[in-house]
Amino acid sequence: MSGIKISGDANNSTGGVTVRELTRLERIGAHSHIRGLGLDDGLEPRRGGSQGMVGQAGARRAVGVVYRMINEGKIGGRAILLAGKPGTGKTAIAMGLAQELGEDTPFTTMSGSEVFSLEMSKTEALTQALRKSIGVQILEETEVMEGEVVEIQIDTAFGGANEKGGSGKSSSKNLEKTGRLTLCTTDMETVYDLGTKMIDALSKEKVTAGDVITIDKASGKITKLGRSFSRSRDYDAMGSSTRFVQCPEGELQKRKEVVHNVSLHEIDVINSRQQGFLALFAGDTGEIKGEVREQIDSKVQEWKEEGRAKIIPGVLFIDEVHMLDMECFSFLNRALESDMAPVLVIATNRGIAKIRGTEYRSPHGIPLDLLDRLMIVSTEPYSHDEIRKILSVRCEEEDVEMADDALELLARIGTETSLRYAIHMIITASL
Repeated sequence: MSGIKISGDANNSTGGVTVRELTRLERIGAHSHIRGLGLDDGLEPRRGGSQGMVGQAGARRAVGVVYRMINEGKIGGRAILLAGKPGTGKTAIAMGLAQELGEDTPFTTMSGSEVFSLEMSKTEALTQALRKSIGVQILEETEVMEGEVVEIQIDTAFGGANEKGGSGKSSSKNLEKTGRLTLCTTDMETVYDLGTKMIDALSKEKVTAGDVITIDKASGKITKLGRSFSRSRDYDAMGSSTRFVQCPEGELQKRKEVVHNVSLHEIDVINSRQQGFLALFAGDTGEIKGEVREQIDSKVQEWKEEGRAKIIPGVLFIDEVHMLDMECFSFLNRALESDMAPVLVIATNRGIAKIRGTEYRSPHGIPLDLLDRLMIVSTEPYSHDEIRKILSVRCEEEDVEMADDALELLARIGTETSLRYAIHMIITASL
């Protein structure tokens, strides 16, 4: 469980210092046990709660096909509907898809009711969510120096005379640091003169002789790659986390390709005159002008044609989609026709319902013209054994030991009421 324990008494403190014991802080969410879709290479669901997923074999297999199509770039601008009763794992399947896609593919989640509570128009909120779900990999070449550190020499000189202030006391003398850094590869060795900034950077990274480092010539950033294999016998210089790498080959100065992963929305915010870069940290970025987005889209397309950027269509997951109204559905219908549309995954637990803001009734509360665009994946209620297995997985996630008869009782409660209620009872029962 998450928590911070603070123990100790001021009366027992030594020298005015109170002893406090801190435990590791963990955040456990409703779907933090989900690690993926639990499929094998043939997209067949593995049994036994693989990657936290239990049951829903057909739905997982269908979403696995969607995952493979996303990876191959064949499903841009498509939409998937997860439809089923409450507590049948729709959000869990969406989270499993996000885990399978990995960190490089954008995955944005939102609830259908969010668009009505923001200080912007509904279409602007949906536009921002769509553009958060489209990634851009910007490729950049930079010059770096990469080699093994042979020797670091630092000389400290005292510069400047003593200066007396108003109180007559002399100030401390200025220290001027200079030095030399010797780098080598398997083919060459070079000595570089160091200034104060580079010496401070080397000290900050705790670089010593035998380390393999890279230095960005433009920014001066130093990255320590690890220890050279030639120093593997220096036992006193090793730790449990020491990483050994080969000494670089060839020239010391090289050109390397650096990849920056950003979303279209982040580029929008940075180039918005009203907001600027700091708006990324403020949360509510306000409305962004359409002209800004048009210029960014054309520039990204230009970079793509030049080979300097790659567009990665991500996933936008909208839960409780029946909360959207006709205006939002109409906007999504048009947005899916865009060249840079992400994959839209929506979920609902409604059957035949009214479309919000109208008197029309339709399946899932979604207009028929949008339903025609959807690949519908249905989820089924969990069986008693599946509920028991899910509760067992949740007990492991929440670090709760539960007897077999207690687990059986919770499974029966989950069958009679709902899975969510049974899951919430786990930690309550353990206290």
